Amino acid sequence: MIHALRRCLNAPETSGRLAALAAGAPASAPVSLRLALGRGTTDWLTQLPAAAPYWYRARPDHDEYRLAIGHALHVTSAGPNRLAALDNAFAGFCRDWRRNGPAFAFAGFAFDAANNAPLPNALLAIPAILLESVAGECSVTLSAPAGRLAQAAAEWPQWLATPAVTSPPSQRPSRPEALAERAWIGRVNAALRDIEAGRVDKIVLARSRKIEADAPFSAAAVLGQLIAQQPASLVYAYGNEQHSFVGATPERLVRLAGQHVEADALAGTAWPGSLALSETKNRHEQALVVQAVCAALAPFSEKPPVAEPAQEHAAGQLLHLRSRVAATVRPGTTLFDVVRALHPTPAIGGFPVAAAQAWLAVHNEQRNGWYSGAIGLLTADGNGEFSVALRSALLAGNSAELQAGAGIVAGSDAQHELAETTAKLGTLLAALAPPIAPETGDSRRA
Repeated sequence: MIHALRRCLNAPETSGRLAALAAGAPASAPVSLRLALGRGTTDWLTQLPAAAPYWYRARPDHDEYRLAIGHALHVTSAGPNRLAALDNAFAGFCRDWRRNGPAFAFAGFAFDAANNAPLPNALLAIPAILLESVAGECSVTLSAPAGRLAQAAAEWPQWLATPAVTSPPSQRPSRPEALAERAWIGRVNAALRDIEAGRVDKIVLARSRKIEADAPFSAAAVLGQLIAQQPASLVYAYGNEQHSFVGATPERLVRLAGQHVEADALAGTAWPGSLALSETKNRHEQALVVQAVCAALAPFSEKPPVAEPAQEHAAGQLLHLRSRVAATVRPGTTLFDVVRALHPTPAIGGFPVAAAQAWLAVHNEQRNGWYSGAIGLLTADGNGEFSVALRSALLAGNSAELQAGAGIVAGSDAQHELAETTAKLGTLLAALAPPIAPETGDSRRA
């Protein structure tokens, strides 16, 4: 498949087809040429670049893998109007977008609109190279502004020439976590006091854990293990030359196809040895999310949103309660309109949303990278999907920062919530570790 890709890049007719698409277009207009590479299934991880920005999205159980390399066009924003800014920029891209088939943009944003480090707070990009393997059909889409096709054609082979695949490094002994755990339990108890006082119904608190290794962590290796570990989740990444933000999330924020919208109301967690999902606390926590998602979608909907009954949903070794909420939105509603209304859901912030956000700000909640923000894929005709960026690790050289959260409601127990976050962090700890050797009797990746 890689040989077919290189032939496409070097073929004289590729430049001619791009020029034909760009004829008469403004110099800033995106031009995208989609080329078939043949049948086959590849996760593209051997092509993760070492010296270019990249995006990765895989749904293993749907046989769907996408790797985007480089940025043909991109826009960043921050602050309370960040998503509106991306919406306007994307609409501008789409107005003049010249393409011969499906074309995509990628986007991601942080939980907090004021967090600008170490990743851009909100970023939308049309990739320069998009490699796809969907249902056994492989393709490449080459994109550039109409005014710089020649320069882009010279850059594409360079980005493909420096893959960054390495083996998982050996981790250094972890620092004691007792002090950080006690501080986090103190925050849980503070949340419970305010819940009991009626000031808020739910608070979601995040924990982080830093891991050091004797060599740089490999995003490709971590993603490969997440694919094996969680085939029913969305495995995702965004990377630049300094950081890689990687993870596997079970939660869709929203999907828009025409006027049809679907969103997940996901909450409650169980893991081996924990209490069952059917306990009252989990049901109550999930019901708050259903209520808030329906309320957020209602202003855009032609009829009241419909929520399915809660079902158990597996994410690796974890189980959650999930209801799919569906609605038909009014004509003219954009994907970003719905994202702005939904984020942050009670699953990642709390409930009521405004009171929970104020509580987190007062108590100095810290979430790095895009953890509990969202990561999305958008089509050139305005459809697309955002997923909540959960179960994530922020990789930077020899260090990795893992983040996980838990929803605190009336009846929550601080030690149980600590155990829940430990179980969630374990998802990434397993993915960061070297694969189990065949002689152990299990050759699968952790």
